[in-house]
Amino acid sequence: MERPVTIEADLAVVGAGGAGLYTALTAAEAGARVALISATPLAESSSYWAQGGLAAALAVDDSPERHLEDTLVTGRGTVRRSAAEALTREAPEIVRDLERLGVHFDADRRGRLALGLEGGHSIRRIAHAGGAATGRRVSRQLSAVAATDERIAILEDCRATAIVVDEGRAAGVRIHDGRVVLARAVVLATGGAAALWARTTNPVGATGGGMVLAARAGAALADLEMVQFHPTAVAGVDGADSFLVTEAVRGEGALLLDEHGERFVDELSPRDEVARAVARKMLATGASSVALDMRAIDPDLFPNVVEVLRRAGLDPVRELVPVAPAAHYMMGGIATDLAGRSTVPGLYAVGECACTGLHGANRLASNSLTECFVFGRRAALAALDEPPRAGSPEPPPSGPPPRLTAASREALWRDAGIERDADGLRRLLDDDHELVRLLAASALAREESRGAHQRRDFPTVDPALDGHHTVVTNGAPPSLVSWR
Repeated sequence: MERPVTIEADLAVVGAGGAGLYTALTAAEAGARVALISATPLAESSSYWAQGGLAAALAVDDSPERHLEDTLVTGRGTVRRSAAEALTREAPEIVRDLERLGVHFDADRRGRLALGLEGGHSIRRIAHAGGAATGRRVSRQLSAVAATDERIAILEDCRATAIVVDEGRAAGVRIHDGRVVLARAVVLATGGAAALWARTTNPVGATGGGMVLAARAGAALADLEMVQFHPTAVAGVDGADSFLVTEAVRGEGALLLDEHGERFVDELSPRDEVARAVARKMLATGASSVALDMRAIDPDLFPNVVEVLRRAGLDPVRELVPVAPAAHYMMGGIATDLAGRSTVPGLYAVGECACTGLHGANRLASNSLTECFVFGRRAALAALDEPPRAGSPEPPPSGPPPRLTAASREALWRDAGIERDADGLRRLLDDDHELVRLLAASALAREESRGAHQRRDFPTVDPALDGHHTVVTNGAPPSLVSWR
């Protein structure tokens, strides 16, 4: 049998969003040869769509300790403190390094960073680039830098189909066209899985492909039941349905109103509280949405939001915007330590596909983009300390992609939405999609309500589960483990 064409590198990075690009650039600056594998053309990843900014203690009256406290409070008792300490301590330096790489963050008329306020934050600490276009600006700039770095080989329109494992270690990646990238370590930066749900703010490809690859290679996944639902996704507007209206508009004063034009929630409460309040208001009234009132907001602060809404025939300067919750962000993913190491030696994960325990049961707004860079740098440097490969391993056959049907997406929305119970979750255990089955098993194992995981049959927090994370490996039942 003819051996496949191989590409040699020191590091294989799968995914070219913010996490993957920054990981690749960090490794290249350290002198490594990097193969950057992207299923899409550069700058078309999930990070491209990120409207939030980077959370970092940059103001003179802010501090990493204050940022840490906000992260811990919002995470509902299950944040891995060591991960949160790493992020809040290193975030300011990350912002400065992105500026060095050419990212231009929004500034006020005096040239100081124009920091935004979002739910759960006790102070303005969100750095944006282009208002609500931060993901687009950062992705484009890092893509441009990576494209000119001779140490980074970019493989666009290439889908990873299997992790090469040699004697228990990750040693490369098989690509859909049969080629194999061999490396001393593999970093997965493939994004989240919120597009598994029928109503989502995510692009269609965000269905957990990297998590599936890791699980098939034997890696543990964690906290799959912790899925964040964003409270303000546009509802019922052709051309903008499920479009995310960034939380930053509420930081500038936008209001959530019921059918009588009355406020019913503190708009800057943590995201899980606001999403539940919106969902319960809709249930009580039978309405398909609530109203987001942006009429008092300067449209120049959020040009891309205003542009999308106007293009769909709705002017937020004059009209109320109908919104409802939608699946938005996976707090869970591939279980890793603080250097991105999974339970399979040589296999790393960063960004939304990873789970360090940073977000606990409810992510603090804009910590996710910061996470991509803080832990991307840590993973790149740790991965380069892995031992060189010995020999040329036989690549595994490509596994079939998980089968995702419209029925699976509707079932997830119905049975594992903002509120769930054992009956619905048990139905999901027979789903065709392996990640749906693992998610359902994890949600069944956590018999409590905490943050984004709300059980109708277990409606209260179980204090005995503080600091515990649901860990599952393909073929084994989930277990609740304490992480420090």
